[in-house]
Amino acid sequence: MKKTIGILALGLISLAFVTKKESKAKDENGGIKFVNLSLEKAKSLAKENDQLIFIDAYTSWCGPCKKMAATSFKDEEVGKLFNNQFINLKIDCEKDADGPELARMYKVRAYPTLLVIDGDGKLVKQVVGFQPADKLISLAKSLD
Repeated sequence: MKKTIGILALGLISLAFVTKKESKAKDENGGIKFVNLSLEKAKSLAKENDQLIFIDAYTSWCGPCKKMAATSFKDEEVGKLFNNQFINLKIDCEKDADGPELARMYKVRAYPTLLVIDGDGKLVKQVVGFQPADKLISLAKSLD
C-alpha cells in the first residue's frame, strides 16, 4: 500500500513538472518579445534593419499597464506581428535610465502610452491607454 502511494505521488509530481514546463514553453513562444536595449542602441539597430521601434512607456504602479502586459502583449498574433515588424522596448518612465527623458521628449502624460518611432527618434504614432489585442493588431497593420 505504501509503495503504491509513493509511486502515485511520484507520478503526480512528474506530471505537474511536465505541465509547468510545457506551459512555460508556450508562454515563451507567444506574445511580444521586448528587448533590453538603450533607446540609442535601439535607434541605431532600427536604422540598420530599416525597422520602426515600438515602445511600451509604462510605470510600475499603472494598473492598465499591468493588464496589457498580462493579456494583450502575450497574444500570439500580436507577438507575430510586432516581433517581425518592430524592435520592441518596455521603458519604465520613472525608473529606467531612458524613462524620464523619453517621457519629456514624447510628452507622455498618462500610462500606458504606446509609442512608435523611427531610427531617428521621430514620432510615427502615439496611442494612450489600455489597448486590447485587436487594437494592437490594427496598429501594427496600419504601419506595415
